[in-house]
Amino acid sequence: MTIASSLLSAVPGLRHAFFTREGGVSGGIYSALNGGLGSNDDQALVAENRRRMAEHVGVAPEHFLSLHQIHSPDVLVAEAPWPSGPRPKGDALVTKTPGIALGVSTADCGPVLFVDPEARVIGGAHAGWKGALTGVLESTIAAMEQLGATRGGIIAAIGPLIRQDSYEVGNEFVARFIDQDAENAVFFIPSVREGHAMFDLAGFIRKRLEAAGILMIDDLALDTYSDERFFSYRRSVHRKEPDYGRHVHAIALEG
Repeated sequence: MTIASSLLSAVPGLRHAFFTREGGVSGGIYSALNGGLGSNDDQALVAENRRRMAEHVGVAPEHFLSLHQIHSPDVLVAEAPWPSGPRPKGDALVTKTPGIALGVSTADCGPVLFVDPEARVIGGAHAGWKGALTGVLESTIAAMEQLGATRGGIIAAIGPLIRQDSYEVGNEFVARFIDQDAENAVFFIPSVREGHAMFDLAGFIRKRLEAAGILMIDDLALDTYSDERFFSYRRSVHRKEPDYGRHVHAIALEG
C-alpha cells in the first residue's frame, strides 16, 4: 500500500507515505486506492480511500488535506481543516501544526515531501514540469522558512514520478527549459522519434532543490509509467482509457 523514504522514516514523530494504488476499494481503471477528488470515480469510494490514507498517517479524515492543483508555484499554510466548499487552489502546502496531513496528488508528476526535524515544520509540493520550472519547490522552502525552518536543516524526499526512460517530449517543450537556462539541456536526451527528447524530471527537481540549499535529498527512483503499482496519466492516455486514478502522497507531524 505504501513506500517510505528512509530519510523521512528516521525522523521521530513524523508520519509519511508514498501510496501505491494497492489497498483501496475502487474498481476498474481506478483500482484500487484512488484518492482523486477530480476523477470521475464514485466519490463515495474515493472518500473511503482517502479515509484509509488518513488512517495510515495517523490523522482524522477531515485533517487529510489536499489542494485543487493548478500547476503553479503557489503555496498555502495549512493550520486547520478546509471549510466546506471548493478546495483552495495551489500546488504546495506547509504546516507546523501536528495532526494535519499535507497531501500531494499525482499521476506522473513529482511529489516532494519536506521536513525540518529541528523546527518541526513540514511541506508537500506537487512538482510537475510546469510547477518545477516556475518555482514551486523554492516557494515551498521559503514558506517553510517563514514558519521557522532553515534550509540547511530541511530533508526532502522525491517520490514516484514519470522517469526519463518513459517521458518523451517535443522540441517546443525542450525550448521552454533552454530559454530559462541553457544548462537545463543536460536533462534531455534524444528520443528514437525525430523532433522529440526524453526528459529527466527527477533530475531537474533534484537540481532545483540543491540550488535552493537543500542538502539532504532522498529519491525513491520509481517510475509511475512503467510500474503498474502506480497510477499514470500517460499510460492511461496511451491505452485510450477515459480517465485515470490519482495518488495522494502525504506527510504529517504526530499530534
